[in-house]
Amino acid sequence: MTQHRLVVLGSMDEFVELVKLARRQGIYTIVCDGYENGPAKAFADKAYTIDVRDIDGVADMCRAEQADGIIASFSDLLAECLVNIAAKAGLKCYCTPEKIRYLREKPLMKEMFRQLGVPTPTSIRLNADFADEELNAVGLPCVIKPANGYGSRGIYVVNSAEEIRSHFSTTASYSSFDYILAETYNQGYEFNMMTWMVDGQLRLLSIADREKSHEIEGDIPHVSRIVYPSRFTDEVKDEAMAIVKKVADFVGITTGPLSMQFFYTPGQGVQVCEIAGRMFGYEHELVTYAGGMSVEQLLLNYVYDEAALKEMFDAHDPHFSRFSAGLYFHGYEGTVADVSAAEAAAKLPGVAESLIYYQPGETIGHGVGAKPYAVRYYLTADRREELDALTRQLYEQVKVCDAQGNNLLYHNQMQK
Repeated sequence: MTQHRLVVLGSMDEFVELVKLARRQGIYTIVCDGYENGPAKAFADKAYTIDVRDIDGVADMCRAEQADGIIASFSDLLAECLVNIAAKAGLKCYCTPEKIRYLREKPLMKEMFRQLGVPTPTSIRLNADFADEELNAVGLPCVIKPANGYGSRGIYVVNSAEEIRSHFSTTASYSSFDYILAETYNQGYEFNMMTWMVDGQLRLLSIADREKSHEIEGDIPHVSRIVYPSRFTDEVKDEAMAIVKKVADFVGITTGPLSMQFFYTPGQGVQVCEIAGRMFGYEHELVTYAGGMSVEQLLLNYVYDEAALKEMFDAHDPHFSRFSAGLYFHGYEGTVADVSAAEAAAKLPGVAESLIYYQPGETIGHGVGAKPYAVRYYLTADRREELDALTRQLYEQVKVCDAQGNNLLYHNQMQK
């Protein structure tokens, strides 16, 4: 039997388990992206340092390596590059270069929502020389964001036209366009939902509560905790699933991933923030910790065994048998001197996994290329109340300090 040869597009931490699993299953695994020392490359059979945006270069590598499959997920940029590379290299992919734009470029996404009648916050384009009156369409406060950014970078909550102008160049720098978007600010409950189209039928993988904390005036509240399963799963799933199915049909995905970030206010229904052709990164492991399926196995089965993929969903209950949460600590810029409190918290019962992104002597930074968080924990519990109690304990105890003993971490708050 010929050995499969798989290209994994991405080498950061969230790809390590995928690479390990592929190799355990006898798949020759090639990891490729622009990070020379990406963690997943250490576990691969072979690694290349080629920027994923070099579509022709990566496609040439796929052909030279005689790859028979390619995987990427967890980031909008990687998903977009995957689709374009697969088309160039003649490899299986769930979407086309023409249609993936509707899941990547926010103005096109908003136009798709309009055509499909999908409820979504009002959004407008702003050029650098915008007039104050243009903001009447969205109101204040509003959210400004890049037109095709990723990773929640360059997003701000603003209360005036002057604030928009002060942030304009920063927000635009995270996009390939010279304009930005302004959007009505929805303060309802927020959710992450992951789904998969299987032979034209939409299957629900998970709905999670997306909780935020507010630290810096003017900055958008940062994600501080994501909880599986959501306490509102039954209230929102039918309306949310119907929306995703409309989008799947519009972009022509019959077998493949679709994830949606959305808001819900009791009595007012769902409003969609964004839909992506991928799984969520830095949290997909929580599906497994909550007693669900392996997203890594799901991705491999999509490439090589769709019958097994269907069987995974047939056996899956999106209500889960346990609870899990990701805790995400962001940090102020500064040089780290002491991480002992963060290390001690990692040893508490119920902490399944931890990652301290900055060690003593390293500097917490922001901007392009910065690490996504300062510290991250994955928690598990049999009951939501146990999970909440452990969360409160970590919020109180976790610190990363500078040489003067100042805590560099943002203060996370529990959501009511």
